[in-house]
Amino acid sequence: MAFVDEIQLHIIAGKGGDGVVRWRHEKGKPKSGPGGGNGGRGGDVRVIAVRDLGYLDTYRHVKNLCAEDGGDGESDGCEGKNGDVLIVKVPVGSIVTNLSTDEVIELNKEGEEKLILRGGRNGMGNEHFKNSRNVSPTESTLGTLGEESNFLIELRLIADIGLVGLPSAGKSSLLNALTNARSKVAEYHFTTLEPYLGVLGNGAVIADIPGIIEGANEGRGLGAKFLRHIERTHILAHIISCESGDTNTIVKDYNTIRNELTKYGRGLSDKKEIIVLSKVDMIDDIKRNDIITKLTDEVGNTVIPVSVYDDVLIKKLHDAFVKLI
Repeated sequence: MAFVDEIQLHIIAGKGGDGVVRWRHEKGKPKSGPGGGNGGRGGDVRVIAVRDLGYLDTYRHVKNLCAEDGGDGESDGCEGKNGDVLIVKVPVGSIVTNLSTDEVIELNKEGEEKLILRGGRNGMGNEHFKNSRNVSPTESTLGTLGEESNFLIELRLIADIGLVGLPSAGKSSLLNALTNARSKVAEYHFTTLEPYLGVLGNGAVIADIPGIIEGANEGRGLGAKFLRHIERTHILAHIISCESGDTNTIVKDYNTIRNELTKYGRGLSDKKEIIVLSKVDMIDDIKRNDIITKLTDEVGNTVIPVSVYDDVLIKKLHDAFVKLI
């Protein structure tokens, strides 16, 4: 099942109930005055953040969501029932945009809740209009429609560390080795078609961002769709595979990703970065040290070698990540 991280919904708040014209009928007093009750308020619409990052899939085949209408007024001055509030659940990290007003709401904590549409006002029954000059009013008012709008809901992951790199750089394997995330792993490009999350022992969240290719900021490959998930990541772990064994190719791979982050903008290229040289089990120690030295000189950052088959190196990378948070 595909990961849904963006959806558009038409949402309608409840209509207010109508006021009614009624007359009280008490024993011995056939005409005891007006008794038409007010209508109930239309239900509001609220959004609330939930932990389930896949919750937008619930709305995959939904076009419209409606809050409950308020009930009409009743006899003997009884008010109609207020419409129930419609709660729209969205994953933590969602951005909710009202496409009619351009108002933007961000929900970054579990349980955070915001009002997005107000229900319609309730109508007034004839009892409401009784006064000393008008003891037998025959007027009432209708309830008003609730607010409605189209909403764009976008999920942008919130993580402490984001794993970025070209396809098949080894990000998914590293995430599994570090956190038990069980991301899909295979020897072909674009294995990861959706972000995966894992949690380190200290509670830090790591996100495996699907492979980025040259031109991703313009929509090539998996495109900018997943670049946006890096926006709320505090630290970038740039995973570079040494599988080719060629230093120039490895440096080029690094620069390819850096260029995409820069072109995409929104502060991605300014984030704190750690560089991880993956799949070092595929080259000898001399070549490994040569690549690390030249890559360090080129990018100006410390390079951490790692292999998913080397528990010592995995532990060192784990500890380096923990120190960064």
